[in-house]
Amino acid sequence: MTTDLAELVRDDGIEFVLAVFVDLTGKPCAKLVPAQAVEELRDEGVGFAGFAAGALGQQPSDPDVIARPDARSYTPVPFVKPGLALVHCDPHVEGEPWPYAPRVILRRLLERAAERGLSLSVGAEVEYFLVNRDEHGVLSVADGRDTAARPCYDARGLTRMYDHLTAVSSAMNTLGWGNYANDHEDGNGQFEQNFRHADALTTADRVITMRYLVSVLAEQRGMTATFMPKPFTDRTGTGMHLHMSLWRGEEPAFPDTADDRGLGLSPLAYSFVAGIVEHARALQAVIAPTVNSYKRTGAVSTRSGATWSPRLASYGGNDRTHFVRVPDGNRIELRGGDGAANPYLAAAAALAAGLDGIERGLDPGEPGAAGKGPELPPTLLHAVEALQADDVVSGALDAAGTGVSAYFADLKREEFFDWHATVGPWELDRYLTAF
Repeated sequence: MTTDLAELVRDDGIEFVLAVFVDLTGKPCAKLVPAQAVEELRDEGVGFAGFAAGALGQQPSDPDVIARPDARSYTPVPFVKPGLALVHCDPHVEGEPWPYAPRVILRRLLERAAERGLSLSVGAEVEYFLVNRDEHGVLSVADGRDTAARPCYDARGLTRMYDHLTAVSSAMNTLGWGNYANDHEDGNGQFEQNFRHADALTTADRVITMRYLVSVLAEQRGMTATFMPKPFTDRTGTGMHLHMSLWRGEEPAFPDTADDRGLGLSPLAYSFVAGIVEHARALQAVIAPTVNSYKRTGAVSTRSGATWSPRLASYGGNDRTHFVRVPDGNRIELRGGDGAANPYLAAAAALAAGLDGIERGLDPGEPGAAGKGPELPPTLLHAVEALQADDVVSGALDAAGTGVSAYFADLKREEFFDWHATVGPWELDRYLTAF
């Protein structure tokens, strides 16, 4: 199978290509490149004013960011527009990978793991709400009949949103992602559509692509899809749970049937878990990166009776109240992340924390019961302070070069104080469709 972008475009009859990358906040940036210029895109990339693009560590006086396509991520999206494809790109500046680019950061962490003979596989649970917004900016669930106190898995809710859900499912399967379930989640108007796990970089690319597809396909039906962590005060928030496993070549490194703790994990897996638990407070700044995120983790009740959001850095078996859940010996689930998380940074930071646990031979202790473990940060400001005090997680952001973690922390601190200075419509406008 060819990995030449120009050949792929020609073979599929593509007319335009979206050259895509994301900034540190997860904002997707793109240029629309006609097929007639695809060789130039392939050979030279396409230029952006980095300061205008978003949070990329640039000023107006800085040289262009050049987005260079990774043909392995090439994705035709005819269900959005006939003849359209997208390709994920690695931003460069003056010929070098740009250290503030999330995809570049994740690449560097994966290289660190590879030096130890390990690779990271990730599966992502992508949740979202389908909403309408009136002339006053007030949100309502797009399905006006979705009013049950406990709507999770409601067959009628799935049926009423059948056209949207099946359009997204068909798109994922056409792309070879292996969509295996589509469900109504715990909040009114909330859904989740799952696809099979892959290597960490591929999964992060697919999360960005899926958010784009879900948003556009919802708009085609007059709705808005939002990945905002907590759009409704009284309803369950939106998570982005990451299922992770380490591999040595084709061999899984996590399972161990001789595990006397009963979770089926190897000593290496337990050390990986211990690293994540030890660095959990700093991790939250990356995987729950908005002020609104802490309305989700700080909630104590919802209409359904559960928040499904951990407040403590605990780990355990098949128990969804934990920060790290172990469904079986093949994987662990990191449950602290939400819909605002940048998937590249989330995977990179979690990998760095887990590798630190392996390198130091950490042990997480016995699987904990609910209610045990260090408290997670109550606000974004507390999380940012934990990030700055944690050399491992901040080091993950700096993996591709120095200064990224300080820049990221300043962005989040500014966001925290801006939020509290401008409470009102700004909250909704900032988060409704940003991710």
